[in-house]
Amino acid sequence: MNDSAKQQLGNTLWGIADQLRGAMNADDFRDYMLSFLFLRYLSDNYETAAQKELGPDYPKLQTGDRRTPLAVWYADNADDTQAFEQQMRRKTHYVIQPAYLWGSIAELARTQNGELLHTLQKGFDYIENESFASTFAGLFSEINLNSEKLGKDYVVRNAKLCTIIKSIAEGLAQFSTDKDTLGDAYEYLIGQFAAGSGKKAGEFYTPQQISSILSGIVTLDSQEPASGQKKQLDSVLDFACGSGSLLLNVRHRMGPHGIGKIYGQEKNITTYNLARMNMLLHGLKDTEFEIFHGDTLTNDWDWLREMNPAKSPKFDAVVANPPFSYRWDPTEALSEDRRFTDYDLAPKSAADFAFLLHGFHYLKPEGVMAIILPHGVLFRGGVEERIRTKLLKDGYIDTVIGLPANLFFSTGIPVCVLVLKKCKKSEDVLIINAAENFEKGKRQNRLLPAHIDKIIDTYQYRKEEERYARRVGMDEIEKNGFNLNISRYVSTAIAEDAVDMETVHANLVALTKTIAVAKDKHNAFLKELDLPPLP
Repeated sequence: MNDSAKQQLGNTLWGIADQLRGAMNADDFRDYMLSFLFLRYLSDNYETAAQKELGPDYPKLQTGDRRTPLAVWYADNADDTQAFEQQMRRKTHYVIQPAYLWGSIAELARTQNGELLHTLQKGFDYIENESFASTFAGLFSEINLNSEKLGKDYVVRNAKLCTIIKSIAEGLAQFSTDKDTLGDAYEYLIGQFAAGSGKKAGEFYTPQQISSILSGIVTLDSQEPASGQKKQLDSVLDFACGSGSLLLNVRHRMGPHGIGKIYGQEKNITTYNLARMNMLLHGLKDTEFEIFHGDTLTNDWDWLREMNPAKSPKFDAVVANPPFSYRWDPTEALSEDRRFTDYDLAPKSAADFAFLLHGFHYLKPEGVMAIILPHGVLFRGGVEERIRTKLLKDGYIDTVIGLPANLFFSTGIPVCVLVLKKCKKSEDVLIINAAENFEKGKRQNRLLPAHIDKIIDTYQYRKEEERYARRVGMDEIEKNGFNLNISRYVSTAIAEDAVDMETVHANLVALTKTIAVAKDKHNAFLKELDLPPLP
């Protein structure tokens, strides 16, 4: 499917969502809509694998038979279904019985069947509990089909679900949809729901244009960016992964076989489920990614807390868009945490540096980290100044990129990207001021491909450009008290031409003489006319 058709599919699905959600909160309706789209993907994937497994025995439907082919096979082969499902668990790592396939659910919706809600709930439970992979555990846990937000009683809720699913099925039927297309549609809908969620969008969505900057940076060779993109990344971590779009952007840059494994962590349970669905929808096998549900700041992922340095996980690339200036409660125990012991604990008022130090701790010596943070981390004093100063003195801050304001759905403030390395070659810090490079939009400003490419190109070749980028030596940074406020080093203001006072004075003298001569001449005319002279 070409880009135009994908856009049209996205618009069609968003139109359905916008029309059907009524008074329901956009965030609530998002979870239903995306779960149904995910069930369609799982069903398509499962039926394709089943057809391959059964070969010639896979039924061909008679005209008018609205059952799924797998339902027909189950009816004709009752004694063989258990062995078939065991084989499918080994191959696809999950099982969907015919009654729970999207085709069966869509048929119940089309006929306004009163059992749709019950059947759908059983289907979600079955997929979660009867699958081989732990990836599916609790996947639909936040989808409450009995919520009063859908309707006041079962009958109303069932009818609402019938309408929603029937509309989605009809919308998808207009297009030829493969797994890549469904993945793109899912991503498009996440972005559209984010646009309608305001500040809440920051919990689960990083705009694609900003994801492209981070992924473009971390996929380049970390020590010699000018040499181009790495051929392979063993592992990538996003410790505040939201719906996973940033991780998927890195994977897209590297290609489907360019990353060994993707790791993400997410505190919000609903968003955690969205991220797992998003990974699977984009064709990742459950062995190619791991998303952990837990708090990054308290580091409750046991695997990351491994005390043996030889076994402690480290990553080739770390990317993150953590919540800005998040209020946290750093306990005394955290002051002994090995993530922070070489530096300090970020203040209660803003956990920005706590997130940064967490990710940096798990970066490989030859790796690269790119993190989105508010501008305050560049100049705030107190403990943040001490952390920033030590990072600079240790030579770990490689590049600072200032982005335009109003790029996010969740905030209008300008943000920066910090690029950190444990073994960076250059002794200076590259400062890029891209604050003026954007296209103004009605609600959000936008970075065009040319703006994104310029940022990545400037980083890759460490270019300098007046009013855009400078390589700033540590001596200058130290003279500024280790303050990294971007405008101190790269101002976008256009300097006015210097005024030559001698020339200006000479011009004024000459002009004064000219005025005096003209006045005398004029007064002579006035005298001849017997009129009073000019004063």
